[in-house]
Amino acid sequence: MSISFSQPSRRAASLGLAAFIGMHTQPVLAAGLAERFSPTGTDNPPDHSPWTKLLARFLRPRPDGVMGVAYGRWKAEAREPLAAYLTMLSGVTVTRLSRRDQFAFWANLYNARTIALVLERYPLASIREINLGGSLFGSGPWRAKLVRVEGVDLSLDDIEHEILRKLWRDPRVHYAVNCASIGCPDLPRQAFSGASLEAMLERGARAYVNHPRGVSVAGDAVTASRIYSWFAADFGDQTALFAHWRRYAAGPQALAQASRIAGFDYDWRLNTV
Repeated sequence: MSISFSQPSRRAASLGLAAFIGMHTQPVLAAGLAERFSPTGTDNPPDHSPWTKLLARFLRPRPDGVMGVAYGRWKAEAREPLAAYLTMLSGVTVTRLSRRDQFAFWANLYNARTIALVLERYPLASIREINLGGSLFGSGPWRAKLVRVEGVDLSLDDIEHEILRKLWRDPRVHYAVNCASIGCPDLPRQAFSGASLEAMLERGARAYVNHPRGVSVAGDAVTASRIYSWFAADFGDQTALFAHWRRYAAGPQALAQASRIAGFDYDWRLNTV
């Protein structure tokens, strides 16, 4: 799926594109991070198996159906392997990867760095308690420069909004990155790879649309995740959004009678288990 859209930040959508661009002052942005990291290569991808092993070890479903993270155990048992994986990723020349392998790289980097960030400060009730320069929600880690790739310091917002969303222009980006919150689409139990990318994006979209925190239907009304409000332009107008939901709904009748959106909601509590 490819949908053209503008680029509001997940945490800045209400303030518009100009405010979002103003958050970033690094000189490389004069040309744009999407241009800087445009995939042009065919190098072999990095080894993401250490990330898969960690995900399989510390992720398990919560009683509410959300994929949870055993942050307490992870912090006690395996911070070093995660740090080693992130160090390895920082040494990758990402522009030499294929388009699919580069998407996998960025999604894995975003998710792994988010987990590491939470582990550094765990226990906590919400990732929004981590104030590293704030967000438009008052506090948060998304603007802080937390990783370096090809000599460029990047924030989580840079990865999601300036690179993934601008380079791929695919609304399923929102099902690939996890912000350590119950309201967010599930963190997958395996690393993204170029070979598995399409299947994993489809699986992530289907899982989120069919969970109440993503889309909940009551008669003709839908209550949906704020992701669909923050990024309304990514998914299209209301007709396109309903078509997107129906594409991934488990049964053909799931949204048959739904015709209006009653509201949007989001749960920022930590996705701990």
